[in-house]
Amino acid sequence: MKKTHCYSVDNVRGLILGVRQVFSPNFDARPDGISPDLIIVHGISLPPGQYGGPWIDRLFTNQLDWSAHPYFKQIEGTRVSSHLLIRRDGEVVQYVPFHARAWHAGVSSFQGRERCNDFSIGIELEGADDTAYEANQYRELGRVIVALCGAYPGLSTERLVGHSDVAPGRKTDPGQSFDWLRLRAMLRAWI
Repeated sequence: MKKTHCYSVDNVRGLILGVRQVFSPNFDARPDGISPDLIIVHGISLPPGQYGGPWIDRLFTNQLDWSAHPYFKQIEGTRVSSHLLIRRDGEVVQYVPFHARAWHAGVSSFQGRERCNDFSIGIELEGADDTAYEANQYRELGRVIVALCGAYPGLSTERLVGHSDVAPGRKTDPGQSFDWLRLRAMLRAWI
């Protein structure tokens, strides 16, 4: 497989270049001396099973109209974010700089380390556990991962997990429809 153009990361600002930036207020500082060394893949759709629209941007920026859909009442008051979102069409959106702690993993643990938000980068894929993700999403996710691994020495394709891996029993995303073998084969071909 031919290596695909990868994104560039501005390490000073913690931004991935060439993507839409929508800044979320839902972040804080990582603990002193902690750099990202884990990538967590999530799945999200708002309302559940529906794609497109402004709802994810609005949720991550605390501008969601809780009365706009009956499901939104169930999550009213939630303050969450992710570093990145990859939409169904492959558009990449950044909400939180990589050097900051996004609020994506919640109560979580990886290899005995609690509070995965402290040391991870969260990437949301617009999708659902039981719906196949799009080829565009795998391609852009691969491009993002390659760029992040190049920018942050603690990251590698071996330190790539799903939300369900760090919050088992509480979270199921990115779900059984996410093709880990496809992603890992693509990454091996590119790196």
